[in-house]
Amino acid sequence: MNEVPQISFITICYNGLEDTCELIESLHRTIHSVSYEIIVVDNASRQDEAAVIARRYPQVKTVRSDRNLGFSGGNNLGMQHATGCYLFLINNDTYLTDDGLQPLIARLETHPLIGAVSPQIRFAQPPQHIQFAGYTPLSTITLRNEPIGCGRADIEAFRVPHPTPYLHGAAMMLKREVLEQVGPMPEVYFLYYEELDWCTQMTRAGYELWYDPCCTVFHKESQSTGQQSPLRTFYLTRNRLLYGWRNRSGLNRRLCLLYQIGVAAPKNSLFFALSGKPRLALAVCRGVWAFICLPKKQIP
Repeated sequence: MNEVPQISFITICYNGLEDTCELIESLHRTIHSVSYEIIVVDNASRQDEAAVIARRYPQVKTVRSDRNLGFSGGNNLGMQHATGCYLFLINNDTYLTDDGLQPLIARLETHPLIGAVSPQIRFAQPPQHIQFAGYTPLSTITLRNEPIGCGRADIEAFRVPHPTPYLHGAAMMLKREVLEQVGPMPEVYFLYYEELDWCTQMTRAGYELWYDPCCTVFHKESQSTGQQSPLRTFYLTRNRLLYGWRNRSGLNRRLCLLYQIGVAAPKNSLFFALSGKPRLALAVCRGVWAFICLPKKQIP
């Protein structure tokens, strides 16, 4: 009988074969302290990348979806095939250079209420500054917050573990029991904000979320969607509104939506228009309209 792995690494491949292979090779090269499996979900890439990966790495589990399920749907599909005690969701455009998995597991086992943890995330491009060392809470109305340490050098202040209200979708590990208690990642988002909503559900269920820099993940960032693409702008706009709808109530919900539709979206659209980026300005407008027309905003 095969031994149950301690960790199931789950990553989504969408027209990113070489990035995915680099991630797989970095895991094989660096992770020796724990048993693990790797699950790659091919999210309807143009070519059958699952088949290519299966040939190159026979020990990797591959799942091909016949349609693009988005970030949340792809991760949920991967989690259905996972057998590990801990589920580690990791972007395919990341890599590791050191093995810090045992301390991450130890962090999760420090207290029964610690449900999930994100490692330190650094930009892959030199000088490899911090991308994520925790988050500040989202403000109630404007939904603004800050990634702690983003764009700064790795100094002692960012090497201290601490609770965080949200984890980073590029690299997050959770106990299997959290998935069983909270349920899968909400698929209504498709792309962006789904991990914030999921983390909100975890904390409402009584779990603590932690940042722990004992492990570092290097992130190439937005290799599949682009830094300023209409696709990214559309989903960020729509899903910021969707998060407010799903996670605020009463007067706070009304004020939040009024601010996003009446202030933030027009400001962003005008900025893009004046910057000579009409496609991004249009994507903001389309994002607002798509939110208004979305029929089932509260579905998982």
